[in-house]
Amino acid sequence: MSAAALNLSPVAQFRLQGSKVLAVDLSGDTVKAKNGSMVAYDGQMAFKKMSGGGEGLRGMVTRRLTGEQMTVMEVQGQGTCYFADRASEINLVNLHGEKLYVESSNLLCTDGGLRTGTTFTGLRGASTGNGLFTTTVEGSGQAAILSDGPAVVLRVSAQFPLSVDPGAYIAHTGNLQQHFQSGVTFRTLMGEGGGEAFQIRFEGEGLVYVQPSERNTIGGDV
Repeated sequence: MSAAALNLSPVAQFRLQGSKVLAVDLSGDTVKAKNGSMVAYDGQMAFKKMSGGGEGLRGMVTRRLTGEQMTVMEVQGQGTCYFADRASEINLVNLHGEKLYVESSNLLCTDGGLRTGTTFTGLRGASTGNGLFTTTVEGSGQAAILSDGPAVVLRVSAQFPLSVDPGAYIAHTGNLQQHFQSGVTFRTLMGEGGGEAFQIRFEGEGLVYVQPSERNTIGGDV
C-alpha cells in the first residue's frame, strides 16, 4: 500500500556515500541542512534559505541573543541531494521521539519534520561558535552530525559517569545531566594549558558523541 493510501507523509532516506558525503533521497519531502553544504543533486530540487535554525521568530531571536550561529536551508523535491562540509566525517543519528543536543557547528542535516531549537545547557566554556546554549533536535526521524575525524559514541550509565573535554564534545542524547568540573587534562600535563582545566561531566543514562580532535576553546583552559 502506498504512503498516500495510508495518508502518510513521505520520509527522506539518509545514507552515507563513504564517510564524508551524505546522500538524501527525496520523494516530495523536505530536509533542513547547513547552508552551503549541498555539493550535488539529481532530479528536481527547490532550495530556500532560512534565517535561523529554531522554529519561527522565537527561534531566530533566541539564536541572535545567544550567539548560536546556525544558518540553514530547506531542500524539497524529487531525487537525491548530496551534502558535505569541509571533508568532515558524517554520523547518522536515529531519533525515536527523544531529543538530540548538538553543537550548532556540528549539525549538517535533519528530516524536515524534526523540530529544532536552542536550549541553555549550563556553563560549558565559550568557544568560537559554541557558547552556553546548544542546538536541540527533537522528534522521530534522522539527523546527520559532523565530526573532525570518526566520532566515538560513548554510553553513560548511573554506574559509569563520563567526563569529556569541551573541545571534543559534539552531541548527546538521553536523560543526562551535565556540569562543569575542574580537573587535569592531557593538554595541561603536556604544558599546553595556561590556566585551570575544565571538563564536562555527564551523569545519568544516555549516549555522548565525541570527536578525536579539539576545537580551540577556553572551556578546556580558563
